[in-house]
Amino acid sequence: MSSQDEIFSRKSAQARSARMVETIYGCKWSLTVYQLLANGINRPGQMVRSVEGLTTKVLNECLRKNMEFGIVERVAHNEVPPRVEYAITPFGEKFIRILDGLEKLQSEIASER
Repeated sequence: MSSQDEIFSRKSAQARSARMVETIYGCKWSLTVYQLLANGINRPGQMVRSVEGLTTKVLNECLRKNMEFGIVERVAHNEVPPRVEYAITPFGEKFIRILDGLEKLQSEIASER
């Protein structure tokens, strides 16, 4: 068999990574949360106050999804009153770079039209 006769198997998207991208892009607040965290706004109350239209319920749901995927981590401080902060994980930093690449690709597609 020559190299030109090589047979390739069908390639499909990895189920978990495809679901992760779809879920995060489907959540209209995830990208905003990443932007808040990048700007040092890491406490839930401060996040809600910083973005018009963002509610505590929606923020908690968004953060929970991101924690399930390992993109964001919850840091609970042992203090009175309790203090909770959120941070991007090392995996999350890699994932956000991929999202940035998708955004750049979308900008290139839009500029070609």
